[in-house]
Order: sequence, then C-alpha cells, then structure tokens
Amino acid sequence: MKFFIDTANIEEIKTALSWGLIDGVTTNPTLIAKTKRPFWDVVKDIFLLAQDKEFPISVEVIGMKNGKLDSEAMVKEAFTFVEFLKEHNLNVNNLVVKIPMSLEGLKAVKLLKEKNIKTNVTLVFSANQALLAMKAGATFISPFVGRLDDIGHCGIELVEKIVKIINNYKFDSQVIVSSVRHPKHVLKAALIGAHIATIPFGVLEKLSKHPLTDIGLEKFLKDWENVPQKIF
Repeated sequence: MKFFIDTANIEEIKTALSWGLIDGVTTNPTLIAKTKRPFWDVVKDIFLLAQDKEFPISVEVIGMKNGKLDSEAMVKEAFTFVEFLKEHNLNVNNLVVKIPMSLEGLKAVKLLKEKNIKTNVTLVFSANQALLAMKAGATFISPFVGRLDDIGHCGIELVEKIVKIINNYKFDSQVIVSSVRHPKHVLKAALIGAHIATIPFGVLEKLSKHPLTDIGLEKFLKDWENVPQKIF
C-alpha cells in the first residue's frame, strides 16, 4: 500500500520524506490557500522535492466556462501545468491532474488520457461514480471516506466496493482513500486492499503511536540509565 501526504505545506512534505514513508502528494485549492503563498510558488516547491524520482503529485483544475464546469477549460488548465513544469525544468512525469467528478470532468479525463497525462478523479461518493471514472480512464480515483462518515454513511464500505469493481474487471485505475480523519481509516483501507491512502500530516504521525510503546520506551530508557557504561 502506498501513502501519499495530503498537504501543500512544504515543511510537512520535507519531514514526511525524511521518514521515508510517503510515495506522493495530493493538494487542492483549499490546502494551497492555507499556505498563504503564491499558488505557482507552492507548486514549484513541491515538484522540486521529488525531481529525480517517481512521485505522483496531484494538482487540481477548476475548469469553468460561463459559470459551469467545462471539459475544454479543464484540459486547457491541465496543459498550463505541463507548460509551467517544462518551463522550470521540473519532472512532468510526476504531474497528476485532479479532476472534479462530473460528466464534463469525465470527458476531460478521457482527453487527457489520450495525451498521456495522469488524472485523479476527486469528490467521488458512490461506486457508480467510481465506475464511470474507471471507464473514462482515470489513473486514480479518490473516494472521500471522512465526508461520507460525517453524514452517517460508511466511507470504507464505498472503498471496498470500488476495489472489488477494479478487481472484477482488471481496470488500471487505482484507489486513493481520501478525506482520511484518523488511523483507523488507514488500517481499514489497507485491510480491504486499497492501493493508496492520502493522509494528513497529523494522522501520518499518529500511525506510529501507541501508549504501550511509550510506556515501554520510558521503561527501557530508565533501565538503561542503571546499566554500568564501559568505555571501549
């Protein structure tokens, strides 16, 4: 199972990379806005962190025309990212274009697949939506488990259905379990065979924690202080 980190905070990404635990990054306009930095500066800095390795980085398009989602506008925005990365000699192969779930979005996914640009269909809340994204050729599909839990549904059950559909028909799409709120989401996703979980920095930290581990470490260190130290 792969771990992506769900953030646009450069220091969080650097720290997670130093742990050797993450395989990619997902961002969205909200996460980038939280940095209070210019959009393109944030994009550039994230791509610089993974210049020389395979490291999918999801950036989101809006793609509006006359106040409505528009596939051509989404494709145009996607190529703006491509041009920006090329201009700054950044690794275009790491680009994943996040596309909002909609019929216009699915049209954009199909067009981008033909251009060999990876896509991540986001805001997926049903198995039917996921199936359409697979048919359109999405590289990744992002069901939002936390938001489903918030309204009384079971987000992990949706992931289980999506994984089963992928396995039934050997689709190439991979599931990114998104809107992860706590370590249990990660564990349950792993148990049902999800390909990827995209995890906020705070939840990623919590995965390593257990109160018995803390107690054990404290005891080990205290006992070690009582061991005679011989200098070689």
